[in-house]
This record gives sequence, structure tokens and C-alpha cells, in this order.
Amino acid sequence: MADDMDFESLVARFYAPLYQFAFSLTRAEADACDLTQQTFTIWAVKGHQLRDATKVKTWLFTTLHREFLESRRRQTRFPHFDLDTAESELPVVSPSAVSQLDAAQVLDSLAQVDEVYQAPVALFYLQDCSYNEIAEILGVPLGTVKSRLARGLGQLQHLLARDLAAGQNPPPNL
Repeated sequence: MADDMDFESLVARFYAPLYQFAFSLTRAEADACDLTQQTFTIWAVKGHQLRDATKVKTWLFTTLHREFLESRRRQTRFPHFDLDTAESELPVVSPSAVSQLDAAQVLDSLAQVDEVYQAPVALFYLQDCSYNEIAEILGVPLGTVKSRLARGLGQLQHLLARDLAAGQNPPPNL
């Protein structure tokens, strides 16, 4: 039974059926290849935990299906857009306007960002703190720090672009 669970023999035995299953789910060769390879990668890491060698096929197909579902959830949560198609939604900011920004304007805009995002953005960009340091300082999980930084930076960019596009130069607060 141990020979049946040898990695190379598993790949030789199950690659084609797993690929076919993946292709039926994704309808794209590249995605099917990626899913199949991801399944075998997971097997390489966790396969030793399977106690009943007769369930290898079921384990592989279940893992592939779960990875497919996870990839679809990820695509729904974080859709991919080509820059050409999203260009109309991007703010128009001239290079000369960007060079006119000064620290005071950025700090004024940072003050307008939602309060929950201000501290992570300030710690990361103004104090050069790492994600782990910010998590420790704020007493929040690392994932929360990352999401707050992303959202806060998005708000800050939107505010700065809006001000630049409107030609506003708020007076610096000294």
C-alpha cells in the first residue's frame, strides 16, 4: 500500500483524471493546469496525514474541488480588471499636480481618512513601522492591519486625487 502513495506514481495515476475534472469546472486549460498542480502541491504537504490509502482518489478530487471553490470566492471578492477597462474610473491627475503636493497637504488629507484607518497608515508611511509592529502597537491581528492599510491608502489616494483634480490647494497646517 505504501507504493500506491508514492508521489510520482500518484501523479502518473491521477493527473489526467484530475485535469479533466478541473477542466470541466474551469473550462480553461491554464486554470485546469493550475488547479491540478495546486492539488498535488497540497498532497505533497499534507498527504502524509491520510491514513487510509484507499481514499487517495477521493482526497485528491475533494481537494481539487475545494481549491476551485476557493478560487471562485477569491475572484468574487477581488475581481481582476484590466487597466484599459478600468481607466475611465481612475482619477485624472497630471504629473505637475503631483509634484505640487507637499507634506502638509498629505497630512490634511490623512486627517480626513476614516479614523480607524488613520493610525495604521500613519504608522506605516510616516513612522516606517512594519506590519507586525503596527499589529502589536494597535493590538489587532496582522490581517486587520493589512486590510486597514489598504483601505486607508485607498481613501487617502482618492482624497488627494479629488483635491488635485479640483485644483484645491488646502492651506498647510503648521
